[in-house]
Amino acid sequence: MNNIPTVTKNLLIINVLMFMATWVAERYHIDLSDYLGLHFVLSDRFNAAQLITYMFMHGGFAHLFFNMFAVWMFGRILEQVWGPRRFLFYYLLCGIGAGLIQEIVTGVEYATLRAGMTDDTVSYVMQEGADALRQNMNFVDPALAHFNMVLNTSTVGASGAVYAILLGFGMLFPNQPMFIFPLPIPIKAKYFAIGYAVIELLSALANNPNDNVAHFAHLGGMVFGFILIMYWKRNNKSNGYYYR
Repeated sequence: MNNIPTVTKNLLIINVLMFMATWVAERYHIDLSDYLGLHFVLSDRFNAAQLITYMFMHGGFAHLFFNMFAVWMFGRILEQVWGPRRFLFYYLLCGIGAGLIQEIVTGVEYATLRAGMTDDTVSYVMQEGADALRQNMNFVDPALAHFNMVLNTSTVGASGAVYAILLGFGMLFPNQPMFIFPLPIPIKAKYFAIGYAVIELLSALANNPNDNVAHFAHLGGMVFGFILIMYWKRNNKSNGYYYR
């Protein structure tokens, strides 16, 4: 790992260590994802620090592997171009931005579901729902079950920051050819980034309650990344890659 830039290397290490810590904690019946994952702002389990800590938690090995593979593949290039400080700022800000977008989307979903419920029903779900989920159970009524998932589940993963990295690579190296399985021909990096954005948008609009993927958070990371890159490009054109 000696040829991996400092920030990228440390992000990989921290994420792997947190995944291992989660696994060890489970053996002692401690759910780190419940403490460090991002909860809805109206949940009694929410705290502001989760907007950062959720980025370092993952829901399984595959989730961790693909996120860290993208950080290694594309993040190290962005760090070499931007330098460690700017890359770390970009990564964290876009991850926080993705979390904020997720909170807004969850808030809209909460308000929509809440409109058809009494105060007693809401209180009941808040009091009993989390314990039910911990026992791998949920309410029989679909509306209550959905409402419980909104209130008492957390968002985890670096995907919002990772999607911002993909966007950043596509913007800095738009014509770089990339071989993407199973496509038989290479595609340019800009189309790769656009394609991912379109897929996430369509998946988000499909609104599949069984999806369990924070598609709007992914899009949020890309939106914050686009705004930040355009701001840097406008205010600092010291070289062809916008700055260092």
